[in-house]
Amino acid sequence: MHAEEFQEKKLELAGWPVNLSSYRLGAEWHCKADNVSPGAALCRTTGATREEAEQKAITRAEELLKRTRRHEV
Repeated sequence: MHAEEFQEKKLELAGWPVNLSSYRLGAEWHCKADNVSPGAALCRTTGATREEAEQKAITRAEELLKRTRRHEV
């Protein structure tokens, strides 16, 4: 089995740049949200549709990023 209909988009959540990757494996959609600079995964979600999987990832990533403190340099 291999990933089909792969798509990436960049957006901003809670003031942080986020890369959202989504693809289909069989009948299930998968989505991964990561912060752009180090590329660390924030969350991975699945759904019946691309929109559902992406919305779950956006919601969870936003929850995590809102809790992140910013320090002035």
